[in-house]
Amino acid sequence: MDEKTAELRDLFVETTGSESVTERQDAARGTLVDADAESVDGTARDLVAAMRERYGFSTDLADDAYVLVARSRFEEENDEAVAATLRDALAELEDAAVDPDAVDAETVRRARLDLHLVRESDREVGEDDADGDGADDEFAYDDLKRLTAAGNSIVECAEELGATPDRVARYAAVARTDIASTRANDRFRDAFRDLFADADIEGSLASDAREDGLEEATEDIETDVSL
Repeated sequence: MDEKTAELRDLFVETTGSESVTERQDAARGTLVDADAESVDGTARDLVAAMRERYGFSTDLADDAYVLVARSRFEEENDEAVAATLRDALAELEDAAVDPDAVDAETVRRARLDLHLVRESDREVGEDDADGDGADDEFAYDDLKRLTAAGNSIVECAEELGATPDRVARYAAVARTDIASTRANDRFRDAFRDLFADADIEGSLASDAREDGLEEATEDIETDVSL
């Protein structure tokens, strides 16, 4: 078991209170061969289940859909693209708990935040999301995060920042996610990043290794024939 596997195992045991970590979890990060899509997704499902039990989720998406959201976070540039991928995946299921047509970018955003997968753009408070009723003064995200961490309500934060509650609520959700992730030492966020970012790298390396092996084998055959 390498260091990353041990960290993921410890995280799962700490979160669920269970020692019954699956063989897949113990082996998922061992070698390039082990880091295939099935083992990576399996470990991700365990992480999703642990987070659902610990925090509760804000959407009706099933665990497999959350895994797809987590993976797509590192593959797609925006939530609209992830939503399209998720709709296609749900449309192929006969018993999907969620209507594919009901899945949009906001659904994906909420699911991402459930998984502590915040994009930097989530923290950018801009004029384009103002309410247009005169209370559109910009505020600093860090100020909202500080007020949220201090236990202030949405209304109290809005009064302090001079913005509408609806606008503040959107960024307060991000602030609460950042705070929860920090309290967990960013372990869930980092675990997903290690799984999916490293899987892409390792998959590429494994593919290159297979191609190199085929080339070497071909060269050996050609050498034998020429001799």
